[in-house]
Amino acid sequence: MKIWTRIKSLSIRQFFKLSLLFFKHPLLLVPSIKATKQTFVLCNTYYPGGHSKSNKGNAFRHAVWNALLCSYSLKRTKNKQKSVFWAQKVTNLYEKVTNNNELDELMDLQNNAVGRLYFFNFIDKDQVELIDFIFEKSKVAEKIVSAKDIKLYPANMVYIVP
Repeated sequence: MKIWTRIKSLSIRQFFKLSLLFFKHPLLLVPSIKATKQTFVLCNTYYPGGHSKSNKGNAFRHAVWNALLCSYSLKRTKNKQKSVFWAQKVTNLYEKVTNNNELDELMDLQNNAVGRLYFFNFIDKDQVELIDFIFEKSKVAEKIVSAKDIKLYPANMVYIVP
């Protein structure tokens, strides 16, 4: 999925909400765009053609996007908690403005949180190690069929369809 295709599909209200967030934090716009672009490059490398559904590739995409948002924004914020908060704010808003069904949204929110957790665990390590770790974890993501299943795996990536 292309970034601009997704942005163009937003309603005026959704686009306004997203724009307002970056208007309030203009110095985080470039790191966020960079993290988003890098995420799609990585997804197309690790899961070519298979990260737009509710599968392991999608779990990887959300986790790595959050980890990279944290990593790239850390260069501006100089504070781990602020960069994690920023990633959470951006990705939570993204989930609000997209029209996913409830289980898909919960799955995405879980994988976002896991990506931020992995960032914390790898903060002093090379970014390549972090990405490789997330990829390996995505291979063993847990399959869920209901919202209550997510609670069983608080520190694991989850997916819905194989």
